[in-house]
Amino acid sequence: MNGEGRFWWFNPGTAIAIGLIISSFIFGWFYSGAKKGDEAITVTGSAKRRIASDLVVWSSGVSAQSPQLSAAYEQLARDIPRIKQYLLSKGIAEEQMTVSSITTTTLKRRDSEYNDTGEITGYSLSQQIEVRSNEVQKIAQIAREATELINQGILIESRAPQYYYTAIGDLKIEMLGEAAKDAKERAERIASSTGNSIGSVRSARMGVMQITAADSTDVSDYGVYDTSTIEKDMTAVVNISFAVR
Repeated sequence: MNGEGRFWWFNPGTAIAIGLIISSFIFGWFYSGAKKGDEAITVTGSAKRRIASDLVVWSSGVSAQSPQLSAAYEQLARDIPRIKQYLLSKGIAEEQMTVSSITTTTLKRRDSEYNDTGEITGYSLSQQIEVRSNEVQKIAQIAREATELINQGILIESRAPQYYYTAIGDLKIEMLGEAAKDAKERAERIASSTGNSIGSVRSARMGVMQITAADSTDVSDYGVYDTSTIEKDMTAVVNISFAVR
């Protein structure tokens, strides 16, 4: 048999078929590798801390109403110094107090249909004293006891104190690091359960901070900042996508 006879089967059609098979294997291997490289796992990590407020803001004041503007003003001029003296006697430093300007509202008569007639019937005046202090527990106690001024004839209007934590910026950075570490540990456990491991970070997104009353389950898409309680829970959340190997 001559050389030409030995390769009778190797014609152009056969060459094309073999080429297609080989290229299919190459493409399949390349596609498989590319798909595996595209695989990723996205997890949510969180960190939680119990914090105690280090700043309190408390407002109290009085209001007076009278047909004569001067009479209403005289009542405020009498009551505000007495409230201030009461706070000084409780150990609140004068530099921690801020006395607001007087707010004046003109009162007008209304007809039977509750329309404003323009006729002045009197005046309503109000004035506030705001206390800002780092002595949180002390001010909280005084705010609860301030109603005893009523026994002295002063109709004090006391608002609920507002409590803040001033070191949130520094703590936020620390907690985001803890939340990222928690996310990585979660991703590693999930990946290992399927015989894989995690690679580099593909993307990371920080969630909103939630500062809630202690042991509260309140959350919001826009974040929560509770100011009604001294003790709070601060929660940081991150969403991280890791490559899978």
